[in-house]
Amino acid sequence: DLRGAEHVPGEVDVGFVPAGHVLGSAQIVLDYRGERVVVSGDYKRRADPTCAPFEPVKCDVFVTEATFGLPVFRHPETGDEIDKLLAALHANPTRCVLVGAYALGKAQRVIAELRDRGHEAPIYVHGALQRLCDLYADHGVRLGELIPATGVPKAEIAGHVVMAPPGALNDRWSRRLPDPITAMASGWMRVRQRARQKNVELPLILSDHADWDELIDTLTEIAPREVWVTHGREDALVHWCMTRQIKARALALVGFEDEDD
Repeated sequence: DLRGAEHVPGEVDVGFVPAGHVLGSAQIVLDYRGERVVVSGDYKRRADPTCAPFEPVKCDVFVTEATFGLPVFRHPETGDEIDKLLAALHANPTRCVLVGAYALGKAQRVIAELRDRGHEAPIYVHGALQRLCDLYADHGVRLGELIPATGVPKAEIAGHVVMAPPGALNDRWSRRLPDPITAMASGWMRVRQRARQKNVELPLILSDHADWDELIDTLTEIAPREVWVTHGREDALVHWCMTRQIKARALALVGFEDEDD
């Protein structure tokens, strides 16, 4: 049941299944003479109200990401992190909570998770997020009332959540807000030093990548004959595979980490 499966030159059939990373993200499934390779791309296993969940596909070779491929990275429950945000908001009615989040995927997920926890008040958004929020809403994602934050009086924003890209947290733009509690939604907030470096008062450990347990649970479920690991901490995941008699290797690709994921 592969979405958009196509036959391409060279006897290869190509299909796509959801990766659960952000809206529209997909794994690539390659079939050739009875062999199947699945390229995961970025993925997560947590429930996300803004996108289709990851679909495990049995295969011979699985190419997996490893952004959080160390045992220290075990993400907490999403609801607990959203409750932390709401507790800070309710405890500080004269301030606002300014949440830094990627413009694609993370910002919309935070908003949708807030709605699922019963927060129906207007949420103010930085202009850089507006078009992607509109796109998500057009695809049926419930984001509720969103108001552009630029030009709004401080008194009106007090007691509300404000969403912005990470680069705006310590920018001149944020100085117009009413004594903001600076938050960051990212899997990297597990690392306290990163939160301190970014002057984050309220770290929210919310990631759109699989954590260590989800990575190894996925490999166990898919049961590939061979695993190729890329984009992150490859060595630990390769070692885990080798200790379980699964052939594995790291792919040396040129790239960079998702610093604000």
